Amino acid sequence: MKLTCLQDNLKRGLATVSHAVAGKSTLPVLSNVLLATDEGRLKLAATNLEVGITHWIGAQIQEEGAVTVPAKLLADVIGSLPNDRVTLTLDARTQTLKVECGRFTSNIKGIEADEFPTIPSITGQEPLTSLPPDVLREAIDQVVFAAATDESRPVLAGVLVRLNDTRLFFAAADGFRLATRIVPLPEPVTRQSEFIVPARTLAELARIASETQGQVSITVATGGSQVLFHTETTELVSRLIDGRFPDVERIIPQQHTTRSVLETSELAKAVKLASYFATASQNVVKLTMEPGGELGPGRVIISANAAEVGDNTGEIDGMIQGEGGQIALNVKYLTELLGAIKSAQITFETQSPQSPGVFKPVGQDGYIHIIMPMSIR
Repeated sequence: MKLTCLQDNLKRGLATVSHAVAGKSTLPVLSNVLLATDEGRLKLAATNLEVGITHWIGAQIQEEGAVTVPAKLLADVIGSLPNDRVTLTLDARTQTLKVECGRFTSNIKGIEADEFPTIPSITGQEPLTSLPPDVLREAIDQVVFAAATDESRPVLAGVLVRLNDTRLFFAAADGFRLATRIVPLPEPVTRQSEFIVPARTLAELARIASETQGQVSITVATGGSQVLFHTETTELVSRLIDGRFPDVERIIPQQHTTRSVLETSELAKAVKLASYFATASQNVVKLTMEPGGELGPGRVIISANAAEVGDNTGEIDGMIQGEGGQIALNVKYLTELLGAIKSAQITFETQSPQSPGVFKPVGQDGYIHIIMPMSIR
């Protein structure tokens, strides 16, 4: 194998696939990245046997070939080279990759490409749908953080994806909060489908989508065990999670007794200030809604109290409709939610201190976020 490519393209390509490299594995080859010539381009691939990422970059191929080399070492070497043309030459006998750029030469010991696991590819199947990368990224960013981080209930460590007619539905929950997002599709899906994708996979997809211009297509394997996300230069394939996702529609409250419309940035500032005290008292922050009179706006009081540290109280104005009341929420969940909201205003609906708080961005239909209340002793 002998080829020439640009240092910047190779550096970005390695950064894209390196997120699929296995951290600790009994198979040394899983710590490697595959480099292979493929129809006039250089193919980079990595997998941890759950997720596989393949990325193609432009290259001048002089000799065909393939090899796997340690991913971190290669990324470090390429990242330290000048922004110039890089020549990669493989000594097939010793499986050593020679990296030349400017006045620098490195030799990296590799493992034969035959030992690298085959990353599944879903060929010959029509994608379920395609959508713009910025739309997909925003939707993922608004739900993925609500998925569970532990594996005690594998289903909750994933995100429900439902494709139906002209809409794509995402839902994530960890038992304490729920985020749902509906994305309208430009064309009807080729077939209705529902599956659970690991949250880590979708977080990776959002990162890939932020670096691509063309449409992102979604294809599910016939057996329903794997999903493939395809862009013009990158493919991400992942196993799906078996199981039944909770009935999210049933969880969403249909009524409210108090509805508050608040400035997102003002609420975020007040919550951030309260969080410095709330972290010392089980992350509890209290929100007290007080309706305004005929002459003035209502207000929301955000307070946190930690016996060992101190306390904090902040007030913001807002349109408060209904009875008012108080609810205690986890400040960490509230902070993460506000970080995902891009609209200038947010609505906050409550029924009682024991009922969930329902948040919706003003002006953006399709996003609902629910946080379960905390008990105040």
